Amino acid sequence: MTQTDTSAPAAQPDPPGRPPRPPRRAPRIHPAWWVALVSFLTILGAAAFAAAPGLLIEPLHHELGWSRATIGVGLSIQLVLYGVTAPFAAALMDRFGIQPVVATALTVIALGAFSTIWMTEPWHFVVAWGVMVGLGSGSLALAFTATVTQRWFVKRRGLVSGVLTAATASGQLVFLPLLAWMVENQGWRAASIVVALACALVMPLVLLLLRDHPADVGLAPYGSDEFVPKPAPRSDVARRTVSALVRAARTPVFWLLAGAFAICGATTNGLVRTHFVPSAHDHGMPITVAASLLAVIGVVDIVGTIGSGWLTDRFSPRVLLGVYYTLRGVALLFLPSLMAPQVEPPMILFIVFYGLDWVATVPPTLALCREIYGEEAPVVFGWVLASHQVGAGVVTWLGGLVRDTTGSYDLVWYGAGVLCAGAALMSLIIRRTTDTEPTAA
Repeated sequence: MTQTDTSAPAAQPDPPGRPPRPPRRAPRIHPAWWVALVSFLTILGAAAFAAAPGLLIEPLHHELGWSRATIGVGLSIQLVLYGVTAPFAAALMDRFGIQPVVATALTVIALGAFSTIWMTEPWHFVVAWGVMVGLGSGSLALAFTATVTQRWFVKRRGLVSGVLTAATASGQLVFLPLLAWMVENQGWRAASIVVALACALVMPLVLLLLRDHPADVGLAPYGSDEFVPKPAPRSDVARRTVSALVRAARTPVFWLLAGAFAICGATTNGLVRTHFVPSAHDHGMPITVAASLLAVIGVVDIVGTIGSGWLTDRFSPRVLLGVYYTLRGVALLFLPSLMAPQVEPPMILFIVFYGLDWVATVPPTLALCREIYGEEAPVVFGWVLASHQVGAGVVTWLGGLVRDTTGSYDLVWYGAGVLCAGAALMSLIIRRTTDTEPTAA
């Protein structure tokens, strides 16, 4: 965590009107690591919202009399906005800086979660949890991770990206059992307050330690001897973000990537994260036990993400995606038969496998975006991530509707298994598309 060369060359000229900040000697612990730590804690705090949706369905249904489909509308909007906001979050950070955007996002999440304790109508839930939490959390998605690692790190960039990506899973591990216990013993309002407090407690660290750029403290990025002047704010980034989408959408491969990743979101955030707890509870499993199983997924997910990145460096990302989606589909087809009041070994096996597979699709999907779209890959991947959340949002609502209509989640699990077969096929034929369209980038 120390920088070997503590000197930096003279600063290059800053843009007109901006006085240059001279470089200084780097401290023993480079400030980039403090920025990474605060970013991790920020994502960890914001991850509390991700742990809550599946725990709110049954309490809201019983106390307020809302149908599961109605509740699913609010949760779907939150998931969709999480994805759609992500491509623009980096643009806002380029325009206004990292700290103001992150502080605003945490404030919006905290206010949205806290305001739910007074809600009496479904539209209150849609505005508070759907719109406010969706917009705030979307600003702390992978775009935040990408911006921090791009600006502050030259060396260890992959390590830091992996750790920050894993923060969401770690947040689920930290908050899910606690929130489940609070829902069961203190009520769902107490859980909403915990979500709000988790974001509020991180705010002082953001304001004190989260800096926008290494040049703000007169240093080169970690792992570099070259001092990089802070660029002037850019006002055209949002337009370029949309332009990248327009160009990518003209290539068939984009729709294959987006379609497969939409199914990925449908079968993780939209289905398992949201509906696993109420589905297990339907079969007599206590909510705290079901929530603990989801927390285990969060732990194993860290191992799966790192392992998938290692495999992506060595094997075809198309083949890896085909294998991941195929195995995921088979697991979902078996899940209804594993539901029981007690946790049996086959259920533990499912949980461990699903944790390994949870975001294992991210490294090979990102690798394909880099291979096909070149310099525009980060922005294109942001839009592919948006499709992930759209898929999650649709299945969040659809799962509740199927449960209301049939009295069971079984059809949802079977349908998701079939969708995974489609995602595997789309991933495997990407090679054929890129061979016929070499200019897709």
